[in-house]
Amino acid sequence: MTFDCWVSLIKRLRGHQHFQMSRFVLQGSITSTRLRRIMLKRYIWLAVATVFFTFQMFVNSANAIELTEDLRTFPLNEQGEPTVLSLKEIKQGKQLFNYACAQCHALGVTKTNPDVNLSPQSLGGAVPSRNNIGALIDYMQNPTTYDGFYEISELHPSTKSSDLYPKMRNLTEDDLYSIAGYILLEPKIRGEQWGGGKYLR
Repeated sequence: MTFDCWVSLIKRLRGHQHFQMSRFVLQGSITSTRLRRIMLKRYIWLAVATVFFTFQMFVNSANAIELTEDLRTFPLNEQGEPTVLSLKEIKQGKQLFNYACAQCHALGVTKTNPDVNLSPQSLGGAVPSRNNIGALIDYMQNPTTYDGFYEISELHPSTKSSDLYPKMRNLTEDDLYSIAGYILLEPKIRGEQWGGGKYLR
């Protein structure tokens, strides 16, 4: 929830409690004890909303600070040429991953084959190795089996098979770049929980 939304909620709570108190007093239908209880309840809700809002602001700030340039630096190709994703590209990559990939790869796990996940070890063991931006983009364009022997675009979502997988239809190469960066970022943040299986979640 955004800052403006929280401010609006707090204002509504305050306005509502003042209105309720005035209405009950004018109608003469409430005792002072009950009125105090109602007001106390409203102030408790207001305090809870304020604390939650403050916590959200703290978490968001912490997340922004954690994503240093070092964390956002990844190998672009097999030669290890470095590339740095912007915060905007990381955010976009997360959104696009959740939209197009998370149904089968939530938390880096592969639902259809848990032995082959999106952890650095698994990506590095593929043929060709998929532990860099370029190789992941290539896979999302034209996927192959883990050993690299067979092309599987009809079985795995890809831009090549976007007629079968509509969510891939409008993804550009820049979008795939952001998704690849997000996939390589997550194990830096989550450690073994990324692709690690249910026992680590």
